[in-house]
Amino acid sequence: MRDIGLSRPVLAAGVGLDNMRIMDGLTPAPDLDFTEDELHRYSRHILLGEVGAIGQARLRQARVLVVGAGGLGSPLTLYLAGAGVGTIGLIDHDTLELSNLQRQVAHTTGRIGQPKVESMAATLRALNPLTKVETHYRRLDEATAKDLIPRYDIVCDGTDNFPTRFLLGDCCHRLGRTLVSAAVLRFEGQLSTYKSYLGAPHPCHRCLNPEPPPPGLVPSCGEAGVLGAVTGVMGTLQATEVLKEIIGIGESLSGRLLLWDALDTRFRTIRLKRDPACSLCGAGG
Repeated sequence: MRDIGLSRPVLAAGVGLDNMRIMDGLTPAPDLDFTEDELHRYSRHILLGEVGAIGQARLRQARVLVVGAGGLGSPLTLYLAGAGVGTIGLIDHDTLELSNLQRQVAHTTGRIGQPKVESMAATLRALNPLTKVETHYRRLDEATAKDLIPRYDIVCDGTDNFPTRFLLGDCCHRLGRTLVSAAVLRFEGQLSTYKSYLGAPHPCHRCLNPEPPPPGLVPSCGEAGVLGAVTGVMGTLQATEVLKEIIGIGESLSGRLLLWDALDTRFRTIRLKRDPACSLCGAGG
């Protein structure tokens, strides 16, 4: 297929977006001055009426924090960088191991032993030098979360443990940041977006699960296993929801939980309601 590219008259014709929402925390009038390289790199986005020049400019000015540089973080960050997200922050305290490579496709065998954030950053910079990658080689605790989260517009949960998930959910609610959260185990995945800081009707993560499960009740991927491609599908879906939130298009997953069973090739969506008695976002919060 011939590469049609984009001229500036075509770019100008694609600026108007009738159904575009304005993402919380992003300025409504982004800079539309693109270089020729940017026009060529992002031409397939700009040609989309739902994205256009304004949507691509919003991606360029967006700052996204990705927590976890593993199986979910790999496809998630690859597609965010490829899409032209301006700044991607990576936080993870692990180093790369051989067993990670079955699913963590942003890394390579030659980088075993390196910090995952540095390995992933090298991949993203090679994919798109226009995207700034900020690395945070540390464990996410409450103090770090309170320091990092306000620096970014959207937070992505790609972690594999409940304490970190609940810490992220609590902090994003209190600090007023959108959280896009995915999880995988064996042949299943789930995904939702949380914007409870906006108030009703948006639920928070504790409206779904008020407290973490007791230790040992839910096995980790290291204990129960996971099909590598499942993390690819869920991480890609997670990236799609992040891009939608930044650009301001489509229907948000806030208030809905997407479930996928790979063995049955079945997707289900469950409606989530805000709990008036929720300890985080309800009257008891």
